[in-house]
Amino acid sequence: MSANGGKSERHELSGQPQKVAFYQTGTFAVGGRLLDEELRSVQSDPERANAITKGHRACQGCGEALGARYALDAALRAADGQLIVANATGCLEVFSTPYPESSWRMAWIHSLFGNAPAVATGIAAAMRAKGRTDVRVIGQGGDGGTVDIGFGCLSGMFERNDDVLYICYDNQGYMNTGVQRSGATPPAARTATTEPIGQHAGNQFGQGKNVPLIAMAHEIPYVATATVAELRDLEHKVTRAMEYRGARYIHVLVPCPLGWGSATNEAVRLARLAKESGLFPVFEAVGGAVTSVSPIRHKVPVEEYLRPQKRFAHLFAGDGMPEIVERLQAHADRNIARFGLLDGGEEARELDLLDALALAERGV
Repeated sequence: MSANGGKSERHELSGQPQKVAFYQTGTFAVGGRLLDEELRSVQSDPERANAITKGHRACQGCGEALGARYALDAALRAADGQLIVANATGCLEVFSTPYPESSWRMAWIHSLFGNAPAVATGIAAAMRAKGRTDVRVIGQGGDGGTVDIGFGCLSGMFERNDDVLYICYDNQGYMNTGVQRSGATPPAARTATTEPIGQHAGNQFGQGKNVPLIAMAHEIPYVATATVAELRDLEHKVTRAMEYRGARYIHVLVPCPLGWGSATNEAVRLARLAKESGLFPVFEAVGGAVTSVSPIRHKVPVEEYLRPQKRFAHLFAGDGMPEIVERLQAHADRNIARFGLLDGGEEARELDLLDALALAERGV
């Protein structure tokens, strides 16, 4: 969360909201010495795990490297270091483990592109057979290995309610293999396989999958979305997910300067604009129902998010394509209404009782 001098923000920590006073701007002081120990950021702890450390070969400004570091450091702390991670083929695996080197400082295994959820499930089953209930398991991958190639394995993991937390780092394309379209690529975006030509300039509308909603439809114990613009929120959601047993899913938006055609110092800003425009709703769901949302603080038009990215440059070249921008704005407005992103999700919180009933039915 960003610091606001002299103001206060609410930070939910495993139940009751905690009031946090932000005394300084642009420092880690609020994450460390000015807060009670239980409220401090994982990254403010000098004894943090540094799950992924120096030496990796991520591109400058990589949102995925940032998101993975915060997510796994939080998971390691929540699991008291007893954690095993199965990592699908993709950018995160390639830049972190160029043979014979590795930047991971944890028990980590490389799976195939499409079976990380199945490998993670197998690890969890092995730990259960050995009576090691203290060892927790995470599966992780990009949107290609999650939304497309690994989708069947992921749905199976959800359906069986396997005791695995799966994290998808969504950069909205197959960035490692040349920026091809994935099932998470947004409408109108240019990729190597969705050129800005013809009747449908860029990726077509009405295609792809919304995996957070699909995960909710499985009524698993916990589902959340997050971005690298709100890293305390990401830490909190990973920590909360580790409190549950059974299948859990977190979908993290991680901008890719290479694939998005954006400046290398813009990843956090673009993630924030995606959320503040309504194009990427940030929420939590328990037992298949939304329980809380991260409300929009300063609503911005989608154009403010689209313009800094070359993958959307065709929408503004020459006379532009205002009708396409309007369709994208309508999509954002639908998200805002659906999740209550401007009213703080008051309607979502009314579903708490239904969530508890859903969990009870699953025996969680």
